[in-house]
Amino acid sequence: MASHIELLLLNTVENLGLVGEVVKVRPGYARNYLLPMLLAEHPTQEKIESLKEARARAEAEVAKQRAERSALIERLAGVTVTLTRSTNDQGLLYGAVTQRDISDELIKMGFGVDTRAVRLSQPFRRVGSGLVTIQFDRDLKTDIDVVVKSDRVLEIDRKPETTEEAPAPAAAEAAPEGDAPKAPKAKGKKGKKADAE
Repeated sequence: MASHIELLLLNTVENLGLVGEVVKVRPGYARNYLLPMLLAEHPTQEKIESLKEARARAEAEVAKQRAERSALIERLAGVTVTLTRSTNDQGLLYGAVTQRDISDELIKMGFGVDTRAVRLSQPFRRVGSGLVTIQFDRDLKTDIDVVVKSDRVLEIDRKPETTEEAPAPAAAEAAPEGDAPKAPKAKGKKGKKADAE
C-alpha cells in the first residue's frame, strides 16, 4: 500500500493547503476525511485547470489576511490584558483563566484575536501575571502581558496586626525562666493513640 497519495483540494483546508493545490496525504486521512467531506478528489488535468481561478482568489485572500494580521501584531505589541477573578484568601482562582478568556478580553479591547491564536502553555490558576504569545503564523507572533487580579483583598496582601502581638514577647521576657510559657506539642499519630488510651 502507498504511504502517501496525491489529491486535489476542492476547498482550502487549514494546515494542509489552498483550493486547487495538489497535496500528498496519508491514505487514511484521504479516505476517512478529505474524500467523504468532498474537500478533495483525485487530480485530473481538467480539474486542475478549472480550479486555477479559485486558487488565485484564495491566494489573494491569504495575502490580504496576512497583511491584516501583521498590522494586528504591531498593534498588540506592549498591550496588557487585566482580568479580575474570584479567588480564595491565598490567591487561588476558583476558575482558571484560559485561552478563551484572554481572547474574549482582547476582542472587548478591539483586537480581533481568535482563541486558536492565543498560545498558553497552561491556564492561570492563581493571581499573578505572565507573558502570553499571540501567534497567527510561524513568523507572525508577539507576546502580551496578562495580569490576573483578585476581586477582593487577599490574606497574603493584608498587613499583620501588631498591636496584640507586641505585648506577648514583653510578657515572656518578664516571666522567670522556669515559668516561661511552653509551646504546645504537635500531635502526630502517636499523640492521638496516647490520647485515646
